[in-house]
Amino acid sequence: MAINDNILIKIREMKDNLTPVERMVAEYILANTEEIPHLSIKSLAQLSKTSDASVLRFCKTMGYSGYRNFIVSISAALGSIDDEQKDVYTDIQPGDDLFTIISNISHNNIKSIEDTLSVIDRNEVARAVKVLRSSNRIVFFGIGASGLICMDGEQKFSRINKMCHAYTDGHSQLTAATLLGKGDVAIFVSNSGDTVEILETLEIAKKNNVSTIALTRYSKSELADKADILLGITTPEITMRSGAMGSRIAMLTVIDILFAGVASAEYKNVKKYLTKTHNILASKHRSRK
Repeated sequence: MAINDNILIKIREMKDNLTPVERMVAEYILANTEEIPHLSIKSLAQLSKTSDASVLRFCKTMGYSGYRNFIVSISAALGSIDDEQKDVYTDIQPGDDLFTIISNISHNNIKSIEDTLSVIDRNEVARAVKVLRSSNRIVFFGIGASGLICMDGEQKFSRINKMCHAYTDGHSQLTAATLLGKGDVAIFVSNSGDTVEILETLEIAKKNNVSTIALTRYSKSELADKADILLGITTPEITMRSGAMGSRIAMLTVIDILFAGVASAEYKNVKKYLTKTHNILASKHRSRK
């Protein structure tokens, strides 16, 4: 179950991975959200130019046992959206003034975090924290901008004396995965979930019985399907780099959640490490003054 469950965001994220007929149902729902709670299954089938059976299959694909449960969830999602939250992601346009850029980037980043809380599964987060706590070592794998997320994870978990490392290029990822074993945890970071180097590394890790965690977009992808634990984020579908910025912020938030989950659960043990790392950095800062 998601932390802040919102079926409309799930439909938006999964739409492109549905069957053609299910996509017709999804597109009609997203274009006519306000009227959906008042429609019977037959009415929705007619309006979306599908069939009763297709609508029911769509509901089951989205994780519901029947149409009634689906409609209740739609109503709840609509009820949680106030006028401000109805704002969509706003792209940056060439020539935008600085005030507009500040406003739009901030809004998109905030919305990426809020929307991610609507798709990420709290049970999967709990599973991830559990395996991280019991791990022999933690490795992060990511290419390009995703590598920055990995480096942040390495920095955080190192502070509580967890043996961990971030690998951000294809060759080092393959060799590192080859040396992993049972008891190790590998976190794979990829917005698309289809990065070739990441998938190749995942295959090696799984052959070595490594616990695998995917931090990726909440939609169907090879990474999402094959990893043991899926931590899904959601990002805006906009053209300029503000979309990539939003996904980075959402992923960093998930890393923060995992770190805080582990540190909180083991606080008696890790407090001394946090204190030591804080003190050494503070003393280094004072010596430079």
